[in-house]
Amino acid sequence: MRRRESKRPSLSEPSVRERAYKHIKKLVSDGVLGPGAGISELVLAKELGSSRTPIREAMKQLDAEGLLEQNQNGGMVVAQLEREDIIELYELREALEVYSVGRVASFPLRPADRDRLQFMLDQLLVLKQELHERKMPELDEEQNRRFIESDLGFHALLMSITGNSRIQKILHDTRLLIRVFAIRRRGHTADELQSIYDHHQQILNSVAAKNSDAAMKAMSAHIQTSQRERLNEYDHWRRETTLRQHLPEIFESRIPASNS
Repeated sequence: MRRRESKRPSLSEPSVRERAYKHIKKLVSDGVLGPGAGISELVLAKELGSSRTPIREAMKQLDAEGLLEQNQNGGMVVAQLEREDIIELYELREALEVYSVGRVASFPLRPADRDRLQFMLDQLLVLKQELHERKMPELDEEQNRRFIESDLGFHALLMSITGNSRIQKILHDTRLLIRVFAIRRRGHTADELQSIYDHHQQILNSVAAKNSDAAMKAMSAHIQTSQRERLNEYDHWRRETTLRQHLPEIFESRIPASNS
C-alpha cells in the first residue's frame, strides 16, 4: 500500500507568514489601510486562507518595524507619525542616502544604469508636459501614482548600485513610512515637478562625472527640501485638525435659505 506524501511548500515558495507580511504591507502601501486603521487577524486569515498564527507573527514583525502599533485596547492598528517621527526618518534617510551616493559616484556608472536613471528622470518632464497640455494645475491620482513610481524608482536604483542590501532594506522601509504616513497632499504642480527634476538631474550628472562631493551635496539638498515640504504639510494638517475639533462651524457650508 502506497503512502500518501504530504504536500510541503518548496524552498522557493514563500511561507504563509511571509505572504501575510507582504500582504499587510501592500494594503498599507496602497492606501487601503490608512494611519490609525485597525488590522483584523480574522479577516486577513480568511483572505489568505490560513490560521491566525502566521498573521499574528507577521503583524508582530511589522510592529517591530514601525508600520503597525498597538492601540489602547490591545489591538493592532496602522501607525501614525508625529512631527518628530518625520524629522527622525528624514535624518536617517539623509545619512544613508548621502553616504551611499558618495560611494556610487566613486566608481564608473554603467551606461545601462545611467540610461535607466535618465529614463526615470524624464518621466517627470512627461508629467509636466501633460499638465501644460491639459491645462491642469496639479497631478491627478493616476499621474501621482506614476510620479511616485519614477521618484522612488530613481532613488531605489541609485541605492542598489552600492550593492549593500542592508542599507537598501532600511531605506526602502524608511521611504515607505514617509510616503504612507505623509499627510495626504495635493498633486505636484508643474513648477514642483521641474524642481524635483532639476535636483535629480544634478545628482545623476555628479554621479556620472564621478564627483562624490557634488553628488553628496546635491542629495543632501534634495532630501532637506523634501523634509521641509513634509513638515509644512504636517503643520498645516495639524492646524486644520485642531480647528475642526474646536471650531467645526468654520468648515460647515452655510447655504442661504431660499426666499421662495
